Amino acid sequence: MFKFLDKENTIAGPGFNRWLVPPAALAIHLCIGMAYGFSVFWLPLSKALGTSDAVKCAPDITFWQELFVSNCNWKIATLGWMYTLFFVFLGSSAAIWGGWLERVGPRRAGVVAALCWCGGMLFSAWGVHLHQFWMMLLGSGVIGGIGLGLGYISPVSTLIKWFPDRRGMATGMAIMGFGGGAMIGSPWAADMMKYFATPADVGVAQTFVVMALVYFVFMMGGALGYRVPATNWKPAGWTPPVQQTQNAMITSRSVDVKNVFKIPQFWLVWMVLCMNVSAGIGVIGMASPMLQEVFGGSLIGVDATFSQLDATQLKAIAGVAAGFTALISLFNIGGRFFWASLSDKLGRKTTYTVFFVLGGLLYASVPSSAAALSITLFVGAFCLILSMYGGGFATVPAYLADLFGTQFVGAIHGRLLTAWSTAGILGPVVVNYMREYQLGLGLPRNQVYNQTMYILVGMLVIGLLCNWAIRPVAEKWFMTDEELAAAKLAAHEKAIDNQATGDGNASLHKTAPLTVALAWAVVGLPLAWGIYRTMLSAAKLFA
Repeated sequence: MFKFLDKENTIAGPGFNRWLVPPAALAIHLCIGMAYGFSVFWLPLSKALGTSDAVKCAPDITFWQELFVSNCNWKIATLGWMYTLFFVFLGSSAAIWGGWLERVGPRRAGVVAALCWCGGMLFSAWGVHLHQFWMMLLGSGVIGGIGLGLGYISPVSTLIKWFPDRRGMATGMAIMGFGGGAMIGSPWAADMMKYFATPADVGVAQTFVVMALVYFVFMMGGALGYRVPATNWKPAGWTPPVQQTQNAMITSRSVDVKNVFKIPQFWLVWMVLCMNVSAGIGVIGMASPMLQEVFGGSLIGVDATFSQLDATQLKAIAGVAAGFTALISLFNIGGRFFWASLSDKLGRKTTYTVFFVLGGLLYASVPSSAAALSITLFVGAFCLILSMYGGGFATVPAYLADLFGTQFVGAIHGRLLTAWSTAGILGPVVVNYMREYQLGLGLPRNQVYNQTMYILVGMLVIGLLCNWAIRPVAEKWFMTDEELAAAKLAAHEKAIDNQATGDGNASLHKTAPLTVALAWAVVGLPLAWGIYRTMLSAAKLFA
């Protein structure tokens, strides 16, 4: 019944246009990327019972009691655990099932991801309706988190094999979508909650249902649109450049995923990603309060510190800070495509060196720009920092393919994403606890982030040293020709006559240009709408 999901039935035939694969990947990533935007639900959910006159739980209620309580509202801090579970299960599920994905192919993995992500949202909607938080954690946090991990890594290996000439650009296109998911989903969810809200209902459950159904259509379309190239396929007229065969950092062979934990280079790249993400993710969550506390009344032309502002003024600077958050989200998304594409020219090691050196200088400059109340330098620094944060995610799959080969790159990438899970805990903990510690010492609010910035510089220095230590993988770790052939057979790979080379741009006459244009329009129009809404919000920063 489900033979059409088998990997051998997704091998592209002669004339297939490889430019149909990136929009399929984007269709999935734009949906699961809403994980970044789930905070839009926290405030409404914290008032789900009683709406305007929210029913608060007793101060001494425990987290475990909140899991099952149905007569009082959840705390925002409790709701935040769903966000934590997203990224814990993203990394763990990608690591556990990455090898399975390589065997069954991206289409089956994409379908499972759609069922988990959207099914989890539907279960969460039921949990909101019954006011049972354990159902939300299980639905979106656990089941949805598994879909998140499978959906995230589903296109990586496929895109790298379709674009051997532009590995960084290809993965950058897809992973850009993950950053753009919240840019589309957050304002859309806010609009729907307003539409469904009544005096007795905040409209979250209905919003979950609509989003789950729409996302399911998009994700299934993306999964069914996946095609894998035949064995040894390459773009027409393309041969590996001379420097690639001479550059020992870019291998033409492959490492078996079962051995990757034994290889020092894997753990060095793991630390590279972990440090880059820890520094970036630590400031993303604090971007809005950081701007408000550092610049205070100067954001609205008032000569007063944050603590001296009244309620109306605090509301006004919160709007400006929302614009700052929107602006850095645009750089986060754009950086994924820009830096990953640039890495095709610079090389992955050089690109990460730029991330750590330039990023370290920018973090170190923040206390000075804050002291000088230079909002231009402050905002500019964080825009560049967040572009490199996103660029790190998009560049690392190509880095892995360079070092370990393409046969198991999806599975290896899945295991590497445990670095993201670690960073998702490490970064926010460092920033949040350092802020509380500095406040406890009695420091003014506009100075509580200074020491934190220097700690983040230290993280980047660790990442830089690990990046510099990366060398070509030792010969003993690569598979023999016989082992590689067996791996291809186990992964249901096969060559098709006259398909060993082909397509690229040469066979556009065999795949209608209108088909390619429509595929890109399906993902491009929502992305353009999200950018438009985000720019409207960002404009508040310059008003």
